[in-house]
Formats: sequence, C-alpha cells, structure tokens
Amino acid sequence: MSVVTRFAPSPTGYLHVGGLRTALFSWLAAQHNKGAFLLRIEDTDMARNSEAAKDAILKAFEWVGMSHDGEVVYQSKRFDLYKKYIDQLLAEGKAYKCYMSKEELTALREEQMAKKERTRYDGRYRDFTGAPPEGVEPVIRIKAPQEGTISFVDGVKGEMNIAATEVDDFVIARADGAPTYNFVVAIDDALMGLTDVIRGDDHLYNTPKQIVVYNALGFDIPNFYHVAMINNEQGKKLSKRDGATDVMDYKTMGYLPEALLNFLVRLGWSHGDQEIFSLEEMIVLFDPNDINKSSSNYNLDKLLWLNAHYIKEAPNEKLIALLKDFGVDLTGNAKASAILTATKERGKTLVELAEQIKLLTTAPTEYDAKSAKKAFKGEAKEILSTFADMLALVQPTTKEAYHAVMEKIVEEKEIGFGKIGMPLRVSLMGSMTGAGMDEVMAVLGVDETIARIEKAIARIE
Repeated sequence: MSVVTRFAPSPTGYLHVGGLRTALFSWLAAQHNKGAFLLRIEDTDMARNSEAAKDAILKAFEWVGMSHDGEVVYQSKRFDLYKKYIDQLLAEGKAYKCYMSKEELTALREEQMAKKERTRYDGRYRDFTGAPPEGVEPVIRIKAPQEGTISFVDGVKGEMNIAATEVDDFVIARADGAPTYNFVVAIDDALMGLTDVIRGDDHLYNTPKQIVVYNALGFDIPNFYHVAMINNEQGKKLSKRDGATDVMDYKTMGYLPEALLNFLVRLGWSHGDQEIFSLEEMIVLFDPNDINKSSSNYNLDKLLWLNAHYIKEAPNEKLIALLKDFGVDLTGNAKASAILTATKERGKTLVELAEQIKLLTTAPTEYDAKSAKKAFKGEAKEILSTFADMLALVQPTTKEAYHAVMEKIVEEKEIGFGKIGMPLRVSLMGSMTGAGMDEVMAVLGVDETIARIEKAIARIE
C-alpha cells in the first residue's frame, strides 16, 4: 500500500515552527515512500476561522517548497458528509441523543471533583427510552466500549494500552449540529486514505477516541506517530519569545527556507552525527520510526549556524534575487560577485548580509565614536596619507595587490599591522566591523578608496 500522510492545521492563527516540523515529518515520510502528502484545513470552528490565517498557512508552504498532493480539503465544506455518518451511527444504535443540560453537567462534575474522581460523563442517556425533557437541544454522543482495552502501536511511543473506562461516551455533534474535532478527524483521515498520521504528542490522548470512531464506522485504523514537543533552551514549552513565531517571520528575519527545514528535521530526528542535510538527503534518509521519543530543545545558535552555511553555499544569482527584499539590489552590478565574496562569510542572515553590503558600498557619513577614538590617534593621519599616495602610485587591481601595499607600509614604517589596519578600516567602513580590508578595497577601487581615506584625514584634522 502506498504511504499517505497529511498535515491538518486550524486556520485560527499563523503557522508556527512546531506545526511546520510536523508537516515536514509528514511530507518526508510520503516523499521517502513515493506516496502522497495531503493538506487539510480544519476550519469547523467558524467563530475562530480566519481567511488571513488560511492564506498564511498556504504561503508558508509555498515559501519552504513543500508541495502537497491534490486539492486542499476544507472541513467547513464537508458538514453534509459528517451529518451522514452521525445519522448512520444513530440508526445503528452506536450513538445516541443526550439531553443533559449544562447545569446537570456542571453539577455532575462538581460532585465527581468533591469525591476526587476523574470528571467524566456518566452515561445517563446511553440507553434512555423515555420522553425527552422539554427545552433541551440534545448533543449526540457515541457509545464508547465500557470494558476491555483500547490498544494501538505508536511508531514513536511504542505499544499504548488505554483502559476503555478512560474514554467516556464523548460528544460527536453539538446541540447546534456542529460535529466535534475527534469525530471529523477520524472520518477525514479514513476517507482521505491516510496510512500514517504523524502529529504532536499533545494529540496522543485523542487517539483512543478516534479509534472508537474508526471502529464504530468500520474504517481501517492508520499507523500513528506522536512526536514530542519542542522546548526552549531551558527545557520549558517553546514560546513566541523563544522562537515559536510565524514561519513567515523567519523569511522577514533573513533565514533561508532550506536552513529552517534542516534545523527542524534535527529537532526530533537524527541520522548518526550528521547535521547538514539537503532536502534530497532528508527524503532518502527519513524514516518516521526513527523519530526520537524525547523532547527537543530549540537552539537559535544552531539555526544561525545552519543559515550562515546555506548563505555561503548559495549561488550568487540566488542571493542577488533574495537581497532585493532587504534593500540591496546588485542586479547588473559588475562587481556583484566580488561584493558577495567579500561579505557573505559575515552574514548569518540575509538581514546581516544586506547590512554588510551596505557598509561596503556606501561611503560612511560619520564614524563610530569609540572606533574613531581608538583608530584615529598617534601616527594614523600620516600612515593613511602615505598609504593613499602609494595606492595612487601603484594602482592595485586585486585584493592581493592591495594587501601587498599594506605590507609595504608596515615594513617601511616598522609598525604593527594594526597601525594601518585599524585607521584604514574605520576610514573605509565607519567602524571596526566589515569584510577584510584587501577585499573591500578591491571592490571599491583605487579612486573610491583614496576618497574615503582623504575624508577620514579631514575628520582627523
């Protein structure tokens, strides 16, 4: 049987990294087995649904390049289908109308809590044959097994055995007719042909309820894989402050999608000590049975390290296109390749890379006070002046030639390299930051380099 997986977000907010990791694991499992990966929008909660949230989910998928198979399934368009199965269960005596009022339900819960019992529905309408009470719109409850064990093998957690008494006759349709989560999820997963359900372990105890629905309707039960949550670096639940933010925010912050996916695949899955995986390698190597049982910790330094790697490895044409969104347009610039060579080793994000490029290509209008105070002292003015004269004479064209001029100054004046390097860097970049001086000068050319040095000399004077 071909593997079929899915991702099924609710459109009540943005797609965050935890959701994207679940989607990635599901997508990889399908790709590895040449199966199908389906996308379902669970939008039955009409009061909380957001069109913007739906769009955000689809845009995030497009950005990271995880295409889904077939049309997107919207639960809000399947209410007639769900009603058909509710009516079927009622007709077969596998579900029933419950007329318990909210007040009765509250009183029952308070009584159970006072006795330190687990709160649960007591089945009082399970076999009810009397006249329905007036003024109460019934909910529909499914008849859960009252004895035995509900068992399934979880691909991550192992064998799971839940006493049937732990699952009460839960509601499958509310008083207004709206179907409930566990009911529609089981129906959709079955009808969409799911073979493998990969999801967060916060859904682990929904599974017994869904198995009750599968069994009542005679559906095949898929394989389940419940993935441990992502924690922050302190081992606590990941918050927005830690990184549980909108996936598209990572694009805005200058991360590459391949870096984010590589980062997420390692949060709960591994292949030996390998850290860097191309998408093709992930597809070849990923097996949901290898998902770790324990929670993973979000590590921003690791994400930045991966992003820096992918920036350095990216073709210049790709970076030129991406940098346009960050205020840098190198299209048609004859020195684009040299500019990127000089800067992309120093940009962990596209935001940082853009800043480095702007530092290089834009003459400083002012100098960092602390850097200038440290660099523009002693013989700095004389050294810069001599260096500018030598550049005008030699007319270097390569970074090696510029470096040779710097070495000649150091040799002739019998000074340390810092005596020329520090004032030169501040002259050209405005501060102590930026690419290597020889690379910077090779990009700027002799005339621009001298112009920036002369401006710095005027500042010293």
